[in-house]
Amino acid sequence: MGNIDVTGYLERLGLGAEPPGLAALKRLHAAHVERVPYEALEIQLGRPTPLEPAASVARILRGRGGYCYHLNGAFSALLRALGYQVTRHLAGVQGGPGDAPGADRSHLALTVTGLPDAPGTAWLVDAGLGDGPHEPLPLREGTYVQGPHTYRLRRSEVVPGGWRFDHDPSGSFTGMDFAPGAAEMADFAEKHAWLSTAPESGFVRVCAFLRRDATGADTLRALTLNRHGAKELLESSEGWWAAVDDVFGIPAALFTAEERERVWRQVVAQHEAHVGGKGSEVVPSA
Repeated sequence: MGNIDVTGYLERLGLGAEPPGLAALKRLHAAHVERVPYEALEIQLGRPTPLEPAASVARILRGRGGYCYHLNGAFSALLRALGYQVTRHLAGVQGGPGDAPGADRSHLALTVTGLPDAPGTAWLVDAGLGDGPHEPLPLREGTYVQGPHTYRLRRSEVVPGGWRFDHDPSGSFTGMDFAPGAAEMADFAEKHAWLSTAPESGFVRVCAFLRRDATGADTLRALTLNRHGAKELLESSEGWWAAVDDVFGIPAALFTAEERERVWRQVVAQHEAHVGGKGSEVVPSA
C-alpha cells in the first residue's frame, strides 16, 4: 500500500481520526465524495497518472481529485491505514442502457467488512462513482434512498457471485457490476491506459467533473454546469475556471496559464461538437 499522510488526508476531508465503526465510515465516505472531486484533468492535459494509491493520495493532498482508480485506490489506502478491512474488486460501469453489463475492469469497487458495531454486514464503499452514493450501502439486496436518489442492490446477472448496483434513473450512468474476489491495482493497468489515451474514451472526449453531497450532485461537462438541476453555460475561461474552483474545489492556480488555456480550448471544442451533433457530453464511465 505504501506509506501515506493519514493526518493530511483527514485534514483534506475536514475530519479527525477515530476508531473504525459504521458511523465513522459514513462520515469518511460522505466527506470524501463532497470534498474530493471526480475529475480527469490530467487526461485532458495529456499527462499519464500512476495507479499506485500513494500517488493518488499525494495528488488529492495537493488539492486535486481523480477518477475511480485514483479515488477508490486512495480511499482504500486511507481506510486500511485507519484499521478498516477493505477489499478492492474488479468492476464495470455502464454509461447507458446500450452498454453490456459486466465487470470489465472499467471501475474499481470497494467493500468493507468486520466493522465492530456491524460485524456481520459487508458494505459497498464507493467514492469513485461521481454522482453515486453519498454514504456506504449495506451489501444486501434491496432499495436504498439517499437524498434525491434511489439505488438498488441485487445479485449480478452476469458476474458469478458478484453484485449489481443500479443507479437512480436521473444518474449519470445506469449501473455497475462487481466481482466477488479481491483485486490488485495492477489488474486495472491496461484499462487505465486505454481510458487515459484512447480517442474513444469518454475521459478523452469530454472534460467532466462531478461532486456529490447530501442533497444531490453538481456536474460540469465541457461548458455546461449543472447544479442540482439548474444548468448554466460557462462562456468565458475565467468563469469556467472559477466554477472549477468554487464548485469542485480545484484552484486554477494549480495550473499554468498555458495549461489553463489548453483546457479551455478543448472544452470549447467539446461543447461545439456536442451542439453540432458531432459528439455527446456524456460522463465518462469509470
